[in-house]
Amino acid sequence: MAQPPLRPQDAVMLIPSLEPDDRLPAYVRRLLDKGFQHVVIVDDGSSAAYQPIFAELDAMDGVSVTHHELNRGKGCALKTGYAYIQAHFPAASGVITADADGQHTVEDCWHLAEVLTEGKRALYLGSRNFNLDHVPPKSRHGNKITSAVFRLLYGVYLPDTQTGLRAFRMADLPFMLDVPGERFEYEMQVLIACARAKLPMIPIEIETVYENENAGTHFHPIRDSYRIYKVILGNFFLYAGSSIICFLVDNGVANLLRFALLPLLGLRGDTAIQVSGYLARLVSSPLNFVLNRNFVFKFKQDTGKTALKYALLCIVTITVSNLGVSLLDHLHVFIGGFAFIPKILMDTLLYLVNYRIQNKWIFAKSAENQEG
Repeated sequence: MAQPPLRPQDAVMLIPSLEPDDRLPAYVRRLLDKGFQHVVIVDDGSSAAYQPIFAELDAMDGVSVTHHELNRGKGCALKTGYAYIQAHFPAASGVITADADGQHTVEDCWHLAEVLTEGKRALYLGSRNFNLDHVPPKSRHGNKITSAVFRLLYGVYLPDTQTGLRAFRMADLPFMLDVPGERFEYEMQVLIACARAKLPMIPIEIETVYENENAGTHFHPIRDSYRIYKVILGNFFLYAGSSIICFLVDNGVANLLRFALLPLLGLRGDTAIQVSGYLARLVSSPLNFVLNRNFVFKFKQDTGKTALKYALLCIVTITVSNLGVSLLDHLHVFIGGFAFIPKILMDTLLYLVNYRIQNKWIFAKSAENQEG
């Protein structure tokens, strides 16, 4: 029996809220008037003074309100909402998240609901235009820097990494629930998880609203920015630590072989470079694989297939590294006591490239494997 076509009103709106003002009930009414049939509000530990607002919301037809006794953070509030939607609205077309301060227009929310009817596997991101004159400079520059760093490390360009207006299909709810994070950094964790799982992230242009420079936000510029960048750079720093350990092992073994042991066997020049490079990588690569798999990317899927892909990367990497070292050696760029520098230089240049490859191909987690 054919499934009925999806409709925009089949999407569930989810709004996490902490100590909202009286604009929230008016905003929710406009969502309902537009055609949304289900709006879920998560009270993230608001004080007693704000409970009349949530009571007003709870009294509206089509609105469900759930509460945290204590403030647990936006990430926890979103996950509470996801679990509620999963339990109460399993037939929904998808979930649309919006912020409680009203900066996401009803029209933009409805447009995302219309996009969800296409049924594509993707995370849709409401994307603001930070080049407009009314955008606060700290928001403009902060988002552009974050977008550039994200693109460098994860290979995906997103013009707005901070947006709270997002939409995804119901089938991806388990994946979103599995993403770590409790506060504002959770939304960045989602972007990283999607990049690694190759879940498409599609920016959808929306109206750029900044009322009183976002005075109603609970985002703490220093504390929450630290948490967000800790998430963005966290894996990279772990990868750096793993790479430094293996770099020292690899270069130590390679230089010992090339300059001390292999000459005793009559092997010098290009032959010594090639032999020492491959033998050193036989020592450092298994160590690097174990460290990256277990501590950097925390990868628990098919070990055999992953090991084969990693071995292929190692072969390509050491071949490129050896060719580069040989080229620099023939050009006599570094001579005498500096003959060890070419290998250090080549391995450093390959460092970022390998991180991207391992992140997006070797240790990429499948969103579909996390749906159950």
